[in-house]
Amino acid sequence: MATVLLVRHGRTTANATGLLAGRTAGVALDSVGKQQAARTAERIAEVPVVAVVSSPLERCRQTARAITAFQHGDPEQRIERAITEADYGEWQNRKLSDLAQEPLWRVVQANPSAVVFPGGESMQTMQSRAVAAIRRIDAQIEAEHGAAAVWVAVSHGDIIKAVLADALGMHLDLFQRITVGPASVSVVRYGEHRPEVVATNTDSGDLSWLAKAPAPSGDAAVGGGAGNPGADDQPPAPGDEPGTATP
Repeated sequence: MATVLLVRHGRTTANATGLLAGRTAGVALDSVGKQQAARTAERIAEVPVVAVVSSPLERCRQTARAITAFQHGDPEQRIERAITEADYGEWQNRKLSDLAQEPLWRVVQANPSAVVFPGGESMQTMQSRAVAAIRRIDAQIEAEHGAAAVWVAVSHGDIIKAVLADALGMHLDLFQRITVGPASVSVVRYGEHRPEVVATNTDSGDLSWLAKAPAPSGDAAVGGGAGNPGADDQPPAPGDEPGTATP
């Protein structure tokens, strides 16, 4: 099973000012968002990814370009409309503080599966299209590059939360329990029996183990397994074995 890194775009001015940008054109990363995207790109640089797939919105394409620029190889680059931002309809370009006064806000918080944004799409439709796209692309990547392949999907907060909820086997009504910060990396593998959620909402830490890891098994490791390969897995140098002393 291939490995997908779900990356949210870096921060935008809309994020910083509490505006629900939605699908508004021209919403770009602010200075902090550019730094976040670069930091995430550096984290992923140690992993040879085979493809970087992005939402068509500018903030995601900027983040995707940063990731691609830090790669040592030449990963495939593509735009996928099915992982674009939710269609918030009449909520788009409004302040979150104002939207919080709307009756629908409480439904979004507690019962998102019942939400249809006025003039927009339902949250169930949002999840269905995004999950279908991620699973479809993942299957294509694995068929073309093998089970050890790693690829990146750059998308939006609610989209990634919905994909993670599906992978965790959670009902959409529980997806608000998941947090996905700007430029965060979540790691998912789709196996023969079930998805495997390796990490969620990480904004720091070493990802180089993904380049060293063997192709994952489709079976869960009963008891937890031995963990990810790392520096501690290297064989000891002569004389460094436990119970020995260097002459």
